[in-house]
Amino acid sequence: QVQLVESGGGLVQPGGSLRLSCVASGGTFETYAMGWYRQFPDKERELVASISSSAYAYYTDSVKGRFTISRDNDKNTVYLEMNNVNPGDSAIYCCGGTPKNTDQPGDYWGGGTEVAVSP
Repeated sequence: QVQLVESGGGLVQPGGSLRLSCVASGGTFETYAMGWYRQFPDKERELVASISSSAYAYYTDSVKGRFTISRDNDKNTVYLEMNNVNPGDSAIYCCGGTPKNTDQPGDYWGGGTEVAVSP
């Protein structure tokens, strides 16, 4: 059974930075495509960024140049570095994983971590 656990959310001021982590257990992490998603109140979950097993990264337009996704296979962890955040980035962020390369990894999900951007 694959488990994903996120951490690193919290309150941050506009223009600030935050790093989210997602630790995986129970699977062969290095073969997984991983993604960071966010969900706003009363909205569907949206893909923020994804990274393939070979570390090819994809970003949605609204975060390009501000967010960076990366992975450390030795630590079974995927990160989302968030820079120059704005109130529109406030959401529940969760990670998803799939044991193959895919555009929207999501066979397994973490419980999420909340990010709030406010002065």
